[in-house]
Amino acid sequence: MTTASSESCSSGDAGRKRKLSLGFSPCPNDTFIFHALVHGRVPCGGLGFSERLEDVETLNRMALSGLLDVSKVSYHLLGRILEDYLLLRSGGALGRGCGPLLVAREPLDPARLAGKRIALPGEFTTAALLLRLFDPSLGDLVYLPFDKIMGAVADGSVAAGVIIHESRFTFASLGLTRVLDLGQWWEGETGHPIPLGGIAARRSLGRATLLALEHGLASSVRHAFDHPGEARPYIRAHSQEMSDQVCDAHIGLYVNDYSLELGAEGEAAVRQLLGRACAAGIIPPSDQPLFVA
Repeated sequence: MTTASSESCSSGDAGRKRKLSLGFSPCPNDTFIFHALVHGRVPCGGLGFSERLEDVETLNRMALSGLLDVSKVSYHLLGRILEDYLLLRSGGALGRGCGPLLVAREPLDPARLAGKRIALPGEFTTAALLLRLFDPSLGDLVYLPFDKIMGAVADGSVAAGVIIHESRFTFASLGLTRVLDLGQWWEGETGHPIPLGGIAARRSLGRATLLALEHGLASSVRHAFDHPGEARPYIRAHSQEMSDQVCDAHIGLYVNDYSLELGAEGEAAVRQLLGRACAAGIIPPSDQPLFVA
């Protein structure tokens, strides 16, 4: 995948538009979701955008530093920025059967992971949060770029690794075996779908802008569903190393009705995840409203 920064707006005279910095990943699910919004295919309250495409952990750290007006972030990171950001109800990744996977070179008992060196795709990823909730005793954790984890497992640098994104479609080709499906564990524990990443926006943008963003994102997702081929060149431009089949599988797994709107079930899942993380001392408590009213 590639990273990029560019400027775009919805329609009309760009000079008159309020331009916001917008971060999302070059992964197919995000470029599929955001294509219509940043290329002027749907209205967004007269807003324009300066795009920043980066991997999820880079986006997490940028949001933690307050560098972006709007950004895709891991739900783990969201719990650390609630004083300054809230969650938009559209545009995120939440679902069933799509959670991070813990993989190894050979079968391991998930109950016997203590003392083993485990790679995670970033300190603030939801994958890291889920593993810590699964087994708080794990301490030998190392953080690597998500696309380096399978190689580290395969060459023995680590005993196991938590993989995300397209890695879940390709790990078997490296001779790796699934040890634990953290999403499946979460669903069994809570009954909720797993919240992976959501769209955070600065509270200081104001209610009207936040609602326009929420509506614009929903419209962008709906447009992508209605015109699935339109975003293909944009998706491929940022995922050259993936086959069309992997791109399509990626989008099919991570983009769904919850991406249009979280709804009551999705909101309950997010609150459950943040509540458990707070109770475990992983994120701080916050009295700030989670959503724009």
